[in-house]
Amino acid sequence: MATLTDPTVIPVLGDNKAVANPFIRCLVRLIRAQDSYGSWKEKCDTELLADFTVPEETRCAIPVIGDPDPGVLWRLDVFYRAVGVAIEERSGLLVLRTMEINQEGFGRVLFTTRRLVILSKTLRDVHRFGFSTLRKLANAGAKLVNDAARVIEAYPDVARAL
Repeated sequence: MATLTDPTVIPVLGDNKAVANPFIRCLVRLIRAQDSYGSWKEKCDTELLADFTVPEETRCAIPVIGDPDPGVLWRLDVFYRAVGVAIEERSGLLVLRTMEINQEGFGRVLFTTRRLVILSKTLRDVHRFGFSTLRKLANAGAKLVNDAARVIEAYPDVARAL
């Protein structure tokens, strides 16, 4: 049986520097936390993140008609949960996430503190959720976290109000 220290186990899926990104580390922590049976403990981080990378040609070939795949919905949920956790870690505030997706793959995700909407994003083409590289995944997550942090910094009294 191969172990994680075996170089043949570690696939080359993208920039290894992206795996060291704080947002990616948070995302990997959340994925591993859901592994209640230990079936992913032998997988390296890039293997766990492989489903988040979808080449452009593959993404364009995915039909928009029909119900979103449960695997895609799970990845979308974990991605936005990681955004929420990263915002909490950065701000020290409790962040609430609301996500609504209709059967056609459109919806909205909303992050709030008790009194302030800190991030609102329209979701469209959920069927095609994914990023072309791990670096783009890291950048997208970090951008959302930074946008929310800017709102909290702009309105600190409202963000911390009870």
